[in-house]
Amino acid sequence: MTPVSQVVVIGGGQAGLAAGYHLRRLGVDFVILDAPTTPGGAWQRTWDSLRLFSPAAYSSLPGRLMPPQPGEVYPDAQHVVDYLADYEKRYELPVERGVRVLGVHREGGKLRVETDSGTWHARAVISATGTWWRPFLPAVPGRTAFEGRQLHTVEYRRPQDVEGRRVVVVGGGNSGAQIAADLAHHTELTWVTQRPPRYLADDIDGRALFDAATARRRALDEGRTDAGGVASLGDIVAVPPVRAARDGNLLKASPMFTRLVQRGVEWADGTRAEADAIIWCTGFRPALSHLAPLQLRGRRGRIAMQGTRAVDEPRLHLLGYGDWTGPASATLIGVGRPAREAAREISTLLAAGARQPPGANPVSRLSDPCGSA
Repeated sequence: MTPVSQVVVIGGGQAGLAAGYHLRRLGVDFVILDAPTTPGGAWQRTWDSLRLFSPAAYSSLPGRLMPPQPGEVYPDAQHVVDYLADYEKRYELPVERGVRVLGVHREGGKLRVETDSGTWHARAVISATGTWWRPFLPAVPGRTAFEGRQLHTVEYRRPQDVEGRRVVVVGGGNSGAQIAADLAHHTELTWVTQRPPRYLADDIDGRALFDAATARRRALDEGRTDAGGVASLGDIVAVPPVRAARDGNLLKASPMFTRLVQRGVEWADGTRAEADAIIWCTGFRPALSHLAPLQLRGRRGRIAMQGTRAVDEPRLHLLGYGDWTGPASATLIGVGRPAREAAREISTLLAAGARQPPGANPVSRLSDPCGSA
């Protein structure tokens, strides 16, 4: 039997779980499809020393405060994984694991969700796959000529893996600064950034960043001047390890090199730095390949959005990809509000009857014969 659910949520990380929480509260039938076989989303794949920007109580999903981690002000990634696993169980969220979504297609009044484990049909879809699964590597000349090891943020785990080696860390954001600080005492470090590092004030953490992102979105929605939001405050949150390395004069940033050579990197004036490894902390792109069959991307590759809803496919909502899908929606504390808005819009859509493509027959309210919710 082909599985049927009113709503399919794609992705079982923090955004997918927040969506599930609000759908459950509204009495909507849904299923969450998640590619990993264990709970925790992208937090399962971070480097060992990663810490949240905010205390536990300010890093929570809707309905359930994250408990503090004993002995830590800023919880580590494993604490987040444990919290997400507990959250999923507490609210009995219907997560189907080890299911990779291959494509979402229009099929009459429903959306057909093709997976490597079968096909689902839904009246609405929430895509919450995030960005961690699609690392971005810049097209730097000579990248294939370099004979050393190249890693992206997603592949870095601990300083011991490159202990005593010459390492170039590329990136002036939070990941670049945190990994550079992680390596400062263990390697011959070269930290490279596009522009001089901009540290936020030491007393600013995730709480202030969420407030800034929310205020910016409110201003834009009301037609007021864009004050810049989080970007106006700086690029790097001075979490304790970064602050210690910075104050110890261990984080000295060099400008971006122009190309890679066989044994390192080279700047425009011919200066070189030898390297055994390069760690690219160069960010991510939204993991949206499964939505390609819907042909929603514009000329710049961005899907046009109204809040969390895709303008050209009102049965589709995007959640957790950054400010363009809700203020701070890629954060634990920020995803709750856009998740609530998406769930409410979908509930209204279902209650009124799904908007039908031309020529499609109306579809009555669907139940889930396979008991997935």
